[in-house]
Amino acid sequence: MQFRLLRLRFRRRLRKGQRQVEGLSAQAEQQIETHLLKRFERLGQIRRFVIGWVGLLLLLIIGLIIQIISLSGYFQTLQPVPGGIYNEGVLGRFTNANPIYATTDADTAVSHLIFSGLLKYDTQGKLVGDLASGYTTDDHGIAYTVHLRSNLTWQDGRLLTSADVLFTYELIQNPDAQSPLQSSWQGITVTAPDAHTIVFKLPGALASFPYSLTNGIVPEHLLAKEPPSDLRSADFNTVDPVGTGPFAWQTIQVKDAGDPNNAQEQIALTAFNHYAGGQPKLQKFVVQVFASTSQLTRAFTSGQLTAAEGLDQVPAQVQNKASVVQHNLPLRAANMVFFKTSSGVLADQAVRHSLVQAANVPDIISHLDYPAHEVNEPLLRGQIGYDASLEQPKFDLKSAKAALDSAGWKVGQQGWRTKNGQLLTFVLSTPDAHDDHVVAEQLKQQWQRLGAKLEIDYLDPLDFQNAVAYHNYDAVLNGITIGEDPDVFVYWDSSQADIRSANRLNLSEYKSDAADASLEAGRSRIDPAIRAIKYRPFLQAWQQDSPALALYQPRLLYLTNGPVAGLGDNPINSSTDRFANVQNWEIRQAKITD
Repeated sequence: MQFRLLRLRFRRRLRKGQRQVEGLSAQAEQQIETHLLKRFERLGQIRRFVIGWVGLLLLLIIGLIIQIISLSGYFQTLQPVPGGIYNEGVLGRFTNANPIYATTDADTAVSHLIFSGLLKYDTQGKLVGDLASGYTTDDHGIAYTVHLRSNLTWQDGRLLTSADVLFTYELIQNPDAQSPLQSSWQGITVTAPDAHTIVFKLPGALASFPYSLTNGIVPEHLLAKEPPSDLRSADFNTVDPVGTGPFAWQTIQVKDAGDPNNAQEQIALTAFNHYAGGQPKLQKFVVQVFASTSQLTRAFTSGQLTAAEGLDQVPAQVQNKASVVQHNLPLRAANMVFFKTSSGVLADQAVRHSLVQAANVPDIISHLDYPAHEVNEPLLRGQIGYDASLEQPKFDLKSAKAALDSAGWKVGQQGWRTKNGQLLTFVLSTPDAHDDHVVAEQLKQQWQRLGAKLEIDYLDPLDFQNAVAYHNYDAVLNGITIGEDPDVFVYWDSSQADIRSANRLNLSEYKSDAADASLEAGRSRIDPAIRAIKYRPFLQAWQQDSPALALYQPRLLYLTNGPVAGLGDNPINSSTDRFANVQNWEIRQAKITD
């Protein structure tokens, strides 16, 4: 009975709960109907209002984005950043990276990037330390002591010491090694008293000696076992050279080696992070060597190359291309017409003097494609000893004609001068290059007004090289490297005209006792003021004798596809000095917040 009552009570409570749930459910449905669904019905009535606010919000977002983008220009600028692969094209053939043999443009470019010297030229052309931290000299200018930097390493990880430096110069002095540098190191004693010191003792004082310490140093641990007589053909030179320069050898690829007109070499170098001058910012440096100017021109104009060295003028295809940057790097050199003073009509001092006076050098320079610095004596402006009062005769056609008249050179019916039946004519040998064509043609016209008949012989590179080597010319249009130091002994001293001299660089075969004594005295004095005084008799003799016509400082034309940060247009001593701060070159750009 009691159980039945409990069951009835439970059923009543269950039915009551069900009725409450049903009531709540109905109440919820009514609330949804009232507060949500009916409002959705009214949404259509206010859709324009909603769309307007949504559109306004979108406009605000777009405006904010545009403002951020436009304002970023005020806080971010394109700046050079590290990285990238630099592809430089050069003209010629690659044969040897070893610095004691490298002579061609391609060889010296690769060698300069791989190897370091004791000293180097900075971007201003001044001599500074490379592997060396500095040097000292004694009071007589005979002993030079060089101190190495600390913790120098070869690109294979071995330490560099004074033993490597000693080995390099003893190798250069060894006649079996057949280095073209040997003649410059005769009679010099090299010692290494400790691991960081090298002492050079000269047979006599030589103020310009430190400029001889820029050649690359080679590793003793890799070459000591190589017989010096076999070193020129060693694998080290072309397969796996190891130096201490800013870039290390990676690989070489040769294309069309059997065709000399189309042969190409590609030498890939990678950044050497332990370079004494600082880690290079470029990732890689590739030197591409082309056998012909047309190949190099095509590669550059197509954008295949970052830069080109070896062209004598800007290709017509890119002359108006804004992205191409033309670098005119003035060389500390002099382009001159060297008169062979030992034979022919040019043995007559009056003829040479009149030819110089009849040449309008500023007008000749104005016909070049670039602004060039005029040269008017055997030293360059700004060098020790340069004297503006001892320049070659200035242009004066009237005086030049009068001087020839007085010397017996009379004008004939056809306008040419003769003396004792001899015609005033000679041949000018010159390279077959654009600038040389311009200069030679201008000289021909100017000297024709004087009554001198000039014939021009344009020679290809090999024939011109032979003509200069054997002095097979009447006059030659050529450039001589002078450099930062004014020691021009090899170009004007009588001993350098002798066929037995090492290089025979006295192209005029000029002989003067006064000039010889002055040149010897000038190069053997350390004090700049004394050197200037000692050079004065040489400049006076040169002005009077007119062994050459000084023209202008040539340039190195260096073209780049786009800007190269760190590369300037400063004067350089040689073409490889374009790499003075190659470790700081940058070709990539990125937006950087200021």
